[in-house]
Amino acid sequence: MYASFADWFLLEAFASGPKAHPSKSIVESKQDKYPSIFLSGTDIDLPPTFVNDFSKYTFLSELSGGGHGVLQLFRDNCLGRSVAIKKLKSNSEKDAPERRRLLREARITAQLGHPNTVPVYELGNDSEGNLYFAMKKIEGEDLFKILTRIARKDEETASEYHIDTILDILLQAGNAVAYAHAHGVIHRDLKPENIMVGMYGAVYVMDWGIAKVWGMPVESYIEDFSSRSEFYQRLTVTGQRPGTPLYMSPEQVVNGHIDERSDVFSMGVVLYESLALREPFRGRNIDETFRNILNEEPPPPSTVAKHQVIPKQFDDICAKAFSKKPSDRYQSMNEFLRAIRQIRVEALSQKF
Repeated sequence: MYASFADWFLLEAFASGPKAHPSKSIVESKQDKYPSIFLSGTDIDLPPTFVNDFSKYTFLSELSGGGHGVLQLFRDNCLGRSVAIKKLKSNSEKDAPERRRLLREARITAQLGHPNTVPVYELGNDSEGNLYFAMKKIEGEDLFKILTRIARKDEETASEYHIDTILDILLQAGNAVAYAHAHGVIHRDLKPENIMVGMYGAVYVMDWGIAKVWGMPVESYIEDFSSRSEFYQRLTVTGQRPGTPLYMSPEQVVNGHIDERSDVFSMGVVLYESLALREPFRGRNIDETFRNILNEEPPPPSTVAKHQVIPKQFDDICAKAFSKKPSDRYQSMNEFLRAIRQIRVEALSQKF
């Protein structure tokens, strides 16, 4: 029996000895005092003796329920605030891989603690013994919904989210991802649906459940599912846009080595879509989409956009960001973000 949860966690997390830190990272990292994130500190299960007081929460409503998880709104009666609680659906509560992903998402988000990641308040078991984590309830909407309204010629949305505002959203999201890279985490599922925009301009990168962290024995994306068929099933949920495959890097498609530059590819695709209001590699089905990602070069966003004039400098940024070879891309998220900022600086200087 352990004296405390902290004793248990430290002993279990490091029972197999010290974890090797990567000898070299392509990320441009300032020397900060925040700890890096390792697998030994994200996927480990709660101890059998763990208890917490879930009775302080009162259920209010369902928020969403895609895939294996469900997001619900609760009131924390102790602090008098509303919180979002994420759990597994009843048919997945005993599913070990899904439980591991939920633990990973909660702990990565909590350990990052970046202004552009959601604050996590608590991880524990509910009154029925099922895993959950509580986090800040974000009042806002995801970037995909915003882009959809702009594409439908909603004048109010287009006025509120002009190109400079959209770029600011992407820069904030990119800052969170760059910070994650510097501390051992690759998101692996960047897309507009996972970029939340708050009511007062705050931006949050969501859904870190399939992130790759230092210490994982294998580095591919599809390996995180029990089979390739399960992977395809997750991408083709009936009635939902197959978001993930539209933003996957070539190395994710072929189940290859994944590093920070895979996230750069995905953010390049998000940038293209935000400018052109269409996905650069979308095919008639997932297989055609994957072939496009591996083999096709999309037309420049400045030639595709019909709703506004896109500076041609963005054509080069997008093309470099989603180059087929990782070595031809921006070599870090910070480098990608600097290229976007430079265009904003040049545009501002021309106004004065």
